[in-house]
Amino acid sequence: MATVLSVSGSPSATSRTARLLRHLDDRLTAQGHEVIPLDARSLPPEALLRADFGHPAIVEATALFERADGVVIGTPVYKAAYSGLLKSLLDLLPQYALAGKTVLPLATGGSTAHVLAIDYALRPVLSSLGAAHITPGWFVLDKHIEVRQDGGIIVEPGTREPLDQVTDQFSTALSERRPLRAAA
Repeated sequence: MATVLSVSGSPSATSRTARLLRHLDDRLTAQGHEVIPLDARSLPPEALLRADFGHPAIVEATALFERADGVVIGTPVYKAAYSGLLKSLLDLLPQYALAGKTVLPLATGGSTAHVLAIDYALRPVLSSLGAAHITPGWFVLDKHIEVRQDGGIIVEPGTREPLDQVTDQFSTALSERRPLRAAA
């Protein structure tokens, strides 16, 4: 199947966003995809803040984007937009880093007032990076993600069902586009 880069733009080590992504990673892996997780917070802050394109960690992250057939981008919503950490990472990627790729945007937040952040803040940046196909994204309220004692999560059923649906649409789009990328 396809190689998927699963990118968390959360600066928090206990992030519901990152946990939600890892939950989706499991679903995509079960569907036969190779999933590579990337937490932007694991990249050196000085490289991100100083826009050090040549830093080995940034070069490696860029190579992961290049290798991927599809990318899942997850971010918490701050001030009605995606995280500054994610912005710092995206700014260091080549202009068309998402060219030919299928992308699934996801966001988490504390209020439904932020639900449009995907369409009005994140989607335009993903388009400007050349994404071939941006599948419908999904916004999840923090209160609909319960963190278990073992660190895993339980997603509220009313949220889990549409989230599974957009994840499956992304998986299907990847499967359909992969032969096109291989031919190119």
